[in-house]
Amino acid sequence: MAKKPLHFHLNGAEKAVFVEDGQNLLDVLRRGVGDLTPKYGCGQGTCGTCTVLIDGDPHLSCLTLAENAEGRTVTTTAGLATGNQLHPLQAAFMENFAAQCGYCTPGMLMAAKSLLDKNPSPSRQDVVEAISGNICRCTGYEPIINAILDAAKSRGAHSYG
Repeated sequence: MAKKPLHFHLNGAEKAVFVEDGQNLLDVLRRGVGDLTPKYGCGQGTCGTCTVLIDGDPHLSCLTLAENAEGRTVTTTAGLATGNQLHPLQAAFMENFAAQCGYCTPGMLMAAKSLLDKNPSPSRQDVVEAISGNICRCTGYEPIINAILDAAKSRGAHSYG
């Protein structure tokens, strides 16, 4: 099977890889460019742990054809922190004990980032709706919701960049 070139921006860096027809973005991120932060969960788009942002909007990378990322900006959890400085959402997750087992955390963080980028002062219901496509098998949604709301409150002191 012939491979096609794919060019995209990942967490601020240009990437060029070859992809197969039908290859999903999750596979390209994890195997093609070595970004292991989007997790493989269900592979069917129901758990949300593979959520990444494409041009700022959340997408399930397990269901996204890699070729749809051509020329676009992809952001993963690896692109949140700046050096050793955690992103305010990451810090809020730590402060609120929202990581638990941590498997859902990358998808939750990306869904939350998309929400706060578009709505810096969300209601609790806004947060619940924003993360509704992400499953936490530890059943710890309250700490996650509280972390996102705390990050929103601290917006004045931080940039969500």
